Amino acid sequence: MAEAVVTEPHPVLAPAQLAARHGLRAAGARPGLVEYARSLWAYRHFIVAFANARNVATLTTARLGQLWHVLTPLTNAAVYYLIFGVILGTGGRIENFIAYLCCGIFIFGYTSAVAAAGTVSISGNLNMIRALQFPRASLPLSVTITQLQQLLVSMCVLIGIVLVTGEPPRLIWLTLIPLLLLQTIFSGGLAMLLARVGSKIVDLKQVMPFVLRTWLYGSGVFYSLTTATNDLPTWASTLLHLNPMLVFIELAREALITTNPASQFSVASMWAVAVGWAIVMGVGGFLYFWRGEKEYGRG
Repeated sequence: MAEAVVTEPHPVLAPAQLAARHGLRAAGARPGLVEYARSLWAYRHFIVAFANARNVATLTTARLGQLWHVLTPLTNAAVYYLIFGVILGTGGRIENFIAYLCCGIFIFGYTSAVAAAGTVSISGNLNMIRALQFPRASLPLSVTITQLQQLLVSMCVLIGIVLVTGEPPRLIWLTLIPLLLLQTIFSGGLAMLLARVGSKIVDLKQVMPFVLRTWLYGSGVFYSLTTATNDLPTWASTLLHLNPMLVFIELAREALITTNPASQFSVASMWAVAVGWAIVMGVGGFLYFWRGEKEYGRG
């Protein structure tokens, strides 16, 4: 009679152990930082394509279409020139006030638009987030690229305005390239930061217009902040001059306008501040967004 074969019972494994044995991981888990950066790079074509689609779709129903990307800042410049240049007389104290004003409006408008769009880049795309698996940072980065594409068109108009108002072409205009690169890094980081906050606080999009308007008035867009802060204590004036948008605007004016009023900081100091803001906001915004990757689209 054959002997019965006694087999040892298989140990019962916990779900986590089974997942590890078969190379599985929890759906929606946050990847490592390096892995996340690599996946984001792998999706670069998707980011650009999505940005292009948003750019084409914007204002397609308007009769003038994409032309409004140029007409909007020009209209704003005309309104602000009427108020500050004519009614309040600011233009009489600043040479070539038209170019001075347009520089401020075009440069500030870029980051302002990125911030506004970045705030709703997660909360406004929940259906796509829940349906598809991709690095969520693609969304705030795509709105940054969309606004950058529109800025490049606007910069051509700004160059034309500068030339028409009597400014000569100079090699220093080439510094606009690294300047816009630094501003784009800063704006992209800001978009990612606001995207995570906006995904948690839905009402943030209602508050942002007031925040951006306050930032506009404090960035020296239509007046010289150096002149306006002459009577303030040195520490307060310095703090106001560290405003990142003021720095980006002043560097653009230094490049385009020969009669730009002197700033409290030297040009070299402003470049150092611009680089610092780009690194702090670019890296900080990316890290802050990455830490909340598993939260997006839930709840």
